[in-house]
Amino acid sequence: MRGSVRFPLHGPPPPKEPAFVEGDEGEDQFIGRPCYAFNSALRPPLDDTRCSHCRYYLTARCPHIDEFLDDVEDLSPE
Repeated sequence: MRGSVRFPLHGPPPPKEPAFVEGDEGEDQFIGRPCYAFNSALRPPLDDTRCSHCRYYLTARCPHIDEFLDDVEDLSPE
């Protein structure tokens, strides 16, 4: 008869998912979105859930591309 086996956890617990922030808080609105997928072409230490490190950032596959383009237009001089 086989019993259940529990493996001990070593080290600190994994980091919690950052909360998705909405509103006009500058760059904070581009952190921790549920669609985030790290761009594996970058160094692993850059995996901080910022949209600028997402593999879909500024591509047609990004579901929020309009928000990024609006953010850039806001920075344009009038």
